[in-house]
This record gives sequence, C-alpha cells and structure tokens, in this order.
Amino acid sequence: MSQAEAALTATTAPEDNGPRPRKPGNPRNPGSPRNPLWTLGILRSEITTTLRRHRTYALLAVLAAVPVLIGIAVRIETGGGGSGSGGGPDGGGGPAFLTQVTNNGLFLVFAALAATLPVFLPMAVGVVAGDAIAGEASGGTLRYLLVAPAGRTRLLLAKYASVLTFCLVATFVVAASALAVGALLFPVGEVTTISGTRISFGEGLVRAALTATVVAASLVGFAALGLFVSTLTDSGIGAMAATVGLLITVQILDSIPQLSGIHPYLFPHYWMSFADVLREPVHWEELSKNFQLQGLYAAVFGSAAWARFTSKDITA
Repeated sequence: MSQAEAALTATTAPEDNGPRPRKPGNPRNPGSPRNPLWTLGILRSEITTTLRRHRTYALLAVLAAVPVLIGIAVRIETGGGGSGSGGGPDGGGGPAFLTQVTNNGLFLVFAALAATLPVFLPMAVGVVAGDAIAGEASGGTLRYLLVAPAGRTRLLLAKYASVLTFCLVATFVVAASALAVGALLFPVGEVTTISGTRISFGEGLVRAALTATVVAASLVGFAALGLFVSTLTDSGIGAMAATVGLLITVQILDSIPQLSGIHPYLFPHYWMSFADVLREPVHWEELSKNFQLQGLYAAVFGSAAWARFTSKDITA
C-alpha cells in the first residue's frame, strides 16, 4: 500500500477510542433508563425495612393495646351490661361511641380510632416519617442507598410510600384489635348509625373498614410534613422530636377559639370527620374537605421535601 492510500484509509476509517457505547436500556450503563422492576425493588425494600424494625413493632404493640384498655375499662365500668345509651345525630365523637360499645362490640372500633387519632396514631406516624431520611443520614447509610444507584427522587418516593404503608397498617392494627376485643367482651349484631337507622352487621364491618381507611388517609398530609422535616437535618432523633412538636403545636392552635379563622387550614382540623361514615347516608362534605386538605399538604410539603433532598449535600 502506497503512502497516499494509507493516509486515505486513516482518514475514512472510524477511530477506535475504546469500547463502543452500549445501547439504551443496558442496566450497566448509568445513563440508561432504569428497569421499572428496579423501582419496585426499592419500594419493596423500603416498606419491608420499615415494617420489620423493632421500633415499628413497639409502636404497633402500643397502638394495639389501646383498644384492649378501652374495652376492659368499659367492661369493668358497666359490668358487662347493656345499659349504654344510643348515640343521636350529634353523637359523632368518641364519648358517644363509648356509650354504644356495651350494646354492640363493633362500636369499639370507632371508639378506639377516635381515641388514638388525636395523639397516638399521628405520633407514631411522626416517628416513622421523621426518621425516614434523617435516620439514614445519622446512621451513615444514606450515601450507600444513593450509590446503589437508587436516585434521589426514587428513594424519596419510596420513603414516602413506606410511611403511607405504615399509616395504613397502624390504623388497621387498631381496628383489628378493637374488633377482636369488642367481639370477645360485648355482644355484636346489627349496628345503629348516628342517624338512628339500623344496618346489618356485615355492612357495619364494611363501614368499620371504610372508617379505618379514612383515618389512614387523614394522616397523608402529616406524613408529608414529617418527611420534609426529615430532609432538613441529619439527626433522626431531632427530626422525630421536631415532627411530634409540630403536631402538638398545630393541635393547640386548632383548639384556640380566637384562631378559628385559620382552623380550616390546619391539617388535624377535619380528622374527626370520619364519624360521618356512620351516618345514613354517609355525609361526604366534611370528608371531602379533609381529603382535599390532606392532598394540599402532601403536594406542598412533598414538593418541598423533593426540592430540599435533591439539592442537599449528602455527607453521611
């Protein structure tokens, strides 16, 4: 080959600068789209990790014990008799449910949810949500999760999903414990609604399950708030304390009559609207306001958590 031909070949031949780029979708290519199964794996791992922690077991045990204590207290107070008076149209609160427990053990589900929702349930959720990101940072495992590579947005969504799963599990633990204790200590049968009508026991069970779902949905906004607080610090204990402190502060504000103008915008304001599930027909006005408010809190503080977490320097 002449020198001219060699020069022409060098000019037209593709230059070999190393391995050729892989096709999109190759899992070994960091820039390629990730397999959806990878995201599902992260979600499953986070949910499993959250539910298998000893702290979670302890929180669920405390929540399950509340209906037991309420049932035993009512049983001792009434001597197992059926002297409880029925609840009227305005008897949507916890005390009205308690007066019905001796007549129908199913009402212990509603009484237990009414007793745990203001304090015990949100405090448990605050502990889990506050520790979601800050706990990983304080334990030195957050950087390893991101190196996986999980991606910050995927990891944050998985953390939030795990907190929401805990909300659902915790609520149904309370409901299941109350149903078991109520059926053991008191008679069960047809249910008298707050409106005064009677429904079958089977429909009453459906209403109880719907009530538990509504209570879990009522904690969606607070869970997002706790997750946002968790992105602000690297101290798990500090994030949990701050989240619970915010809960107590907002509940105090919601109880001050002089601040009634801001009450409809506070996340716990419509929590007790779950009692409307026991009306015939179900009153959806307050429930709808509760869902809208929780969605607003979830959108605002979820976005704030994403903005903070995706721009945060991860040092632990």
